[in-house]
Amino acid sequence: MLLLTVSVKLIAEIALMALLGRWLLGLLAGQRRDSNFFYQLLQILTRPFERTVRCISPRVVLDRHIPLATFMLLIALWLGATLMKMSLCLELGATACR
Repeated sequence: MLLLTVSVKLIAEIALMALLGRWLLGLLAGQRRDSNFFYQLLQILTRPFERTVRCISPRVVLDRHIPLATFMLLIALWLGATLMKMSLCLELGATACR
């Protein structure tokens, strides 16, 4: 269970960093962001998470709000995984969590 929790936490962290990097690079690149190689790479990394959020969100949510909804969902997932890891570490002992 600890391995699953740590894996979920790691995937959420990677996706959150990719979303944050894409947002910052989009600010820096401006209108030419779609031709930027690194922006496209970050977009490929975040696409599965955004598609998942698009599938579970109602049609009322605009497409331009999906990255923000994805970020918020991933933050909640990360917080849940962190709390679960802390709970498991307290239950199993500190040596199991190293």
